[in-house]
Amino acid sequence: MDTLDSDFYVELVTKYLDIGEDLNVPDDFTQSEMQTGMWWRHLAAGGIAGAVSRTCTAPLDRLKVFLQVQSTKQRISDCLQYMLKEGGVRSLWRGNLINVLKIAPESAIKFAAYEQVKRLIRGKDKRQMTIYERFVAGACAGGVSQSAIYPMEVLKTRLALRKTGEYSSILDAAAKIYSREGLRSFYRGYIPNMLGIIPYAGIDLAVYETLKKKYLSHHETEQPSFWVLLACGSASSTLGQVCSYPLALVRTRLQAQAVTIGPNPDGSVTVEPNMTNVFKRIIQTEGPLGLYRGITPNFIKVLPAVSISYVVYEYTSRALGVNMT
Repeated sequence: MDTLDSDFYVELVTKYLDIGEDLNVPDDFTQSEMQTGMWWRHLAAGGIAGAVSRTCTAPLDRLKVFLQVQSTKQRISDCLQYMLKEGGVRSLWRGNLINVLKIAPESAIKFAAYEQVKRLIRGKDKRQMTIYERFVAGACAGGVSQSAIYPMEVLKTRLALRKTGEYSSILDAAAKIYSREGLRSFYRGYIPNMLGIIPYAGIDLAVYETLKKKYLSHHETEQPSFWVLLACGSASSTLGQVCSYPLALVRTRLQAQAVTIGPNPDGSVTVEPNMTNVFKRIIQTEGPLGLYRGITPNFIKVLPAVSISYVVYEYTSRALGVNMT
């Protein structure tokens, strides 16, 4: 592998490290990667790495979701004890199966949409896209993929928050939610989720490129190592999460709220909550910090998630025949 391809590979790995968020901008594959079919091997390796990483950090993810829906401040240790008491150790992995299953369709749809938007932006020109064009293409691709798999996101939240015996399987959960709440319930929280793509993808991409250029300006004759790019990628993703987190929390609260069809037993009709109402209620009753409830376990899982996905990605890439040297 020549220097150019080696640099591309190192950067590609950092972009496919899985921290449990699905809003990052896809990376560009080289012409040779597209022609030789290596692109699908990178996607497959990234999917497997994401599955292992998410499974290993699933307890932290469930803890985050559990804290996000609390209207009062809760200690992490208290929430953990409650989950263990209510459902045992296995309950810490509730919602993980569907979180892993959605990796494949989302990655495939995002990749296809990203390539299509790239063609629309560049036309027949084979030039490299600017950072702004990559942001537009990435945001559009993220919007398409999230729209397609969003019902799985709702199911993941409901399954993560379920009590013992509430649902017997993913299909049982889907059937019960549909019968009680209708089809619209599978897109509850969709608007804040879509709005969250813009700050997350924009900040992630801008900070990553800025940090990388800053490093190159001080080391003009040296290409950034994997660990430098890893640090840039982790910092940019973390900052993107911080800025988009309030929208993610509102999305989770909307996803978690069950609104039944028709009038209540007393004859009243439940008003379906929306993004604006939830925002106002959080600010009024919990204060601005309420918008960041659950962010601590989200930060804790970044380092193990990145480390695990890197190791699995590297070994899986070798097994799939991707040259690493």
